[in-house]
Amino acid sequence: MAYYWYKAFHLIGVVVWFAGLFYLVRLFVYHAEAAQEPEPAQSILKKQYEIMEKRLYNIITTPGMILTVAMAIGLISTEPEILKSGWLHFKLAFVALLVGYHHYCGRIMKKLAKDECQWTGQQFRALNEAPTVFLVVIVLLAVFKNSLPLDLTTWLIVALVIAMVAGIQLYAKKRRKDKEKLAQVDREPKLT
Repeated sequence: MAYYWYKAFHLIGVVVWFAGLFYLVRLFVYHAEAAQEPEPAQSILKKQYEIMEKRLYNIITTPGMILTVAMAIGLISTEPEILKSGWLHFKLAFVALLVGYHHYCGRIMKKLAKDECQWTGQQFRALNEAPTVFLVVIVLLAVFKNSLPLDLTTWLIVALVIAMVAGIQLYAKKRRKDKEKLAQVDREPKLT
């Protein structure tokens, strides 16, 4: 019975952790783009994003990570022989990278608060795609275990990454064009 409790809370932790990671970096996008706003809006927005980032990181994202890892340890304790499985070693390697990503986001959050981060909103959009890749790989490993169809999976992951990068670039291009059009309309003389 303990296995099912560990598994249930492990899955809850994963959902909370990933929700926090996805939203945290989206807040970084807005935080970085607030620098383009005139004062006093710039200061107000930056302060608000700083508060939101800290609360999200400390109250949701980090506890989600801790719950995920603690329940994973509980799961492994119920079936220690699973540690001999090759797929689990790959999964744990990706989880370790995800924990590193989590802490890297914490460092970025501190730099944004000190106004020392030079990243653009576009760069943060690209960074925000990393947990998607981790999520896909980790879930596929957990579901397929040793029977993961590597040929198809590899190409799906590559296609996913390319699609995400292309989508980010197309969205950024559209936003730039929209801003240029708006600026051009503002510069045109008004007929009265």
